[in-house]
Amino acid sequence: FSCFFIFLSSDDLRSPLQSKSMNGLNQSVLSEFMLLGIASSWETKVFLMLIFSLIYLGIILGNLFIFFLVIFDSHLHSPMYFLLANLSFIDVGLASTTVPKMIRDLLNENKIISFQSCMTQICFIHIMGGVEMVLLIAMAFDRYTAICKPLHYLNIMNPKTCVSFVIAGWVIGVIHAMSQFAFIINLPFCGPNKVDSFYCDFPRIIKLACTDGAKFEFIIAANSGFMSMGTFFLLILSYVFILVTVWKRSSGDLSKAFVTLSAHITVVVLFFTPCMFLYVWPFPTSSIDKYLFIVDFAITPVLNPAIYTLRNKDIKVAIKRFSK
Repeated sequence: FSCFFIFLSSDDLRSPLQSKSMNGLNQSVLSEFMLLGIASSWETKVFLMLIFSLIYLGIILGNLFIFFLVIFDSHLHSPMYFLLANLSFIDVGLASTTVPKMIRDLLNENKIISFQSCMTQICFIHIMGGVEMVLLIAMAFDRYTAICKPLHYLNIMNPKTCVSFVIAGWVIGVIHAMSQFAFIINLPFCGPNKVDSFYCDFPRIIKLACTDGAKFEFIIAANSGFMSMGTFFLLILSYVFILVTVWKRSSGDLSKAFVTLSAHITVVVLFFTPCMFLYVWPFPTSSIDKYLFIVDFAITPVLNPAIYTLRNKDIKVAIKRFSK
């Protein structure tokens, strides 16, 4: 909500089409953007609406089930499941920022989003994305500690450390979003207003600003690009350390560890590939990135509950207890 309050306090937000003076020139402020969406034919739109409705239902039910299962089952009150519950909560939030509107817009001819809603959506996407990156690092560190330093696990991953990871995630997420949002909110938008995507994000919006956006593109690339690349390589490095440790202790038998970590690595690759494609490389000149980000907003959140719990004995036992 901090994004929304900063947004309301901006001097640029007066009335939807109010004029303002900038360098001696009068420029009108856009009151809304038009999203171009992801499909063209009516049959394709109906098909995608049904598919994404089912996916979103799976995201809500799957992640909230894990979230409340961890809260109410005392046997799951451990560092790994505490972090997993927070990841499930963030997945619900991240998907909810874009997927419901995308489903609704599939059957709408005019996919309009107000300027305020667009800025708020951008803000929450980057806050939630920043928190999820930190949580993925925390979960990788938890597995590294459990496998590589089992005797010190409870001392290292104590409740204070786990809570600190979550707090750090929210702080970093807010700072990450605000450091970019503070620049973008003051840009002049006088037209055009068509966004070639199903959601609002910094790269697309900067392209519509009535000013040279090169320096702002650099800020976004330096911030989001560095964060995405840094987190991705840190996660991959942690998995390499885990595999090397298991290999040394099990005389070369990596089958079990590799099967478990391969699913985690798949989620990491799926989550970070769109981010790196959009923020690390030059800003988009095609519409391919919007299709890639469907993975972040829909596919990854629905896969996380299955990947982190499907082969987990504790979760299976907890589900049996819950069913009884």
